[in-house]
Order: sequence, then structure tokens, then C-alpha cells
Amino acid sequence: MNSLPIISVAGLRSEDPAVRAQVAHQLGVACREVGFFYVIDHGIDAECIQAAFDNAQRFFALPLADKQPLSIKLSPHNRGYVAMADEKLNPASGADMKEAFNIGTDFPADHPEVLAGKPFRGVNFWPDVPGWREDMLGYFDACLDLGRLIHRGFSIDLGLAEDFFDPHLTAPIATLRMLRYPASAGQSEREDGAAGAHTDYGNVTLLATDKVAGLQVANRQDQWIEAPHVPGAFVCNIGDCLMRWSNDTYVSTPHRVRPPEQERYSIAFFLEVNPDSIVDPRDILPGEQPKYPPIICSDYLAYRLNATYEYRTQKQ
Repeated sequence: MNSLPIISVAGLRSEDPAVRAQVAHQLGVACREVGFFYVIDHGIDAECIQAAFDNAQRFFALPLADKQPLSIKLSPHNRGYVAMADEKLNPASGADMKEAFNIGTDFPADHPEVLAGKPFRGVNFWPDVPGWREDMLGYFDACLDLGRLIHRGFSIDLGLAEDFFDPHLTAPIATLRMLRYPASAGQSEREDGAAGAHTDYGNVTLLATDKVAGLQVANRQDQWIEAPHVPGAFVCNIGDCLMRWSNDTYVSTPHRVRPPEQERYSIAFFLEVNPDSIVDPRDILPGEQPKYPPIICSDYLAYRLNATYEYRTQKQ
């Protein structure tokens, strides 16, 4: 396969079960064969997406002195600013040449789960940029609704009750991540110098991209293929947690970002499930021998993140 399938998810909103099943089958084929696909007809307004990109540019244009007080190193809950070269998605290859900013579910400081110190239940950091918080939370909520809809397609394809994932997505671990890659083609010896080859950690990722090339996906022949910008589409991929939960029925596929020719922006929405949800392959495929033991979602995510950020490991 040298290109990624493009899937319209409008049919998942149909009242006709046969129409929903048809879309679910397309999702299932993509999840089994390549683990990546484009989603169109998703229902998120172009203006909402453009506002998110505009706000990403506004934030990254701030002086470093304004961004550092919002550092992810000050948050035990994976929120805040990631400075250039602070992240190693592929530790064996070295640091990634990008900067990022993470937003999670917007809990108030007096929320019981925040006060209790539950994993991934912290407050967000907000830059002092007018309208920024409201715009980004609007985009966050739109992506969450789309992620829940796609999970209904997964449920149908896997032969589960259509609402199987609903109880696991009431207050999920979800991260909206803005990314900026500086123009660096020809300045790095690494083909994955912008973002090291890796798989995502959660259930599904929804990625909005600008028109600058860079994202590459490994096909089943271990060849790197381009995932170009498709106007109005999200690039979606399966994460390790859902692969584990589906007992490897769905595949989590390595991908990377090569050094771009010009400055590149993308916005990723990483959707896990509720932090207390137990990820157990026996719940999805009860007739199969499970390849993985049950694990709590927050424990699994913390384990994966600790390998990415050295400072997290040092603090524990």
C-alpha cells in the first residue's frame, strides 16, 4: 500500500444500521491493514480548525521567556509547553526538533479529582493571549465528539454493542497538542529529525495538518510512505492501547516526521479512555487467548510517557 484510505464518517450518524455498518467496515479494514486513514465529512467546521492553527501560531510566536513558565516540566499531568529538543519520541535516535503545547480536559483547581491528585487530572496552563483559551477548548470539545463517534464505528466493526466504548469515554484522558516544526531540511542527518519514529500510545489520534509535507507512515512492507495534506481531512491512526485492547486485531503503526522544507504546524488530538478504565482484551474478544494482561489506562499511559520525557523518569 502506497497511500492511505480516505473514509467519510458521515454515515456513522445515519439512523440506518446498514449505513453505519458500511462505514464501520471501512474503518475496520483500515485499522487492520495499515492502522492509518483519513477522515472526511467529520462535521468540524473549517473555521474552528483554522482558529486552532491561528492560535497555535500566536502561541509559538511568543518569546521563550513567556512560554517557559508554562513548561510541561511543571505539570505532573502532561500539560503545558514542550521546548525545542525536550522530547525524544524515539530515544535511540535523539531529540526531536519541534516544540509543542499540550491541553487536557479543563478541570478547575478545586475539582475533587484534582485535589485528590489523580493521574492526568490536573489543571491546564494558559498563555496570556486574548480569546486563546475559549477557542482551543471549543476545538478540543469538537475533536472529543468526533473521537467518540469513531469509537462507535470501531464497536460495530468489532462485533460489540455499538455503545461499548461509551462508558469508557465519559471523562477520558484526552490531549490536544499543538506542534511547530522549524524549517530544518538539510540541517539534520536524521530522516526522522523532526519527530522520531514511534507509535502513538492511546486509542486513536486525530491529526490536522497544514500544507507543508513531513508526515510519513510505515506500510506493511516496512517502507516509509508520505501522508500528504488532504484539504478538510484529519489523518487518523490507531494507538497502542487500542491495539492491546483489541488483542492486536487493530494495528498501531510507526510514523515519523522528516525535517520540513519550511516551518510546519500540526495539531494532534490524542484520545485515550477514562483513567480508571481497565484495558482487557477479553472484553472485546472473549473467545481468544489474550496476548496482554489487563491494565488500568492511566498506568499504561504513564508508563509510555516516562520513556519519552527524561525529566519524568528522573522525578519518580
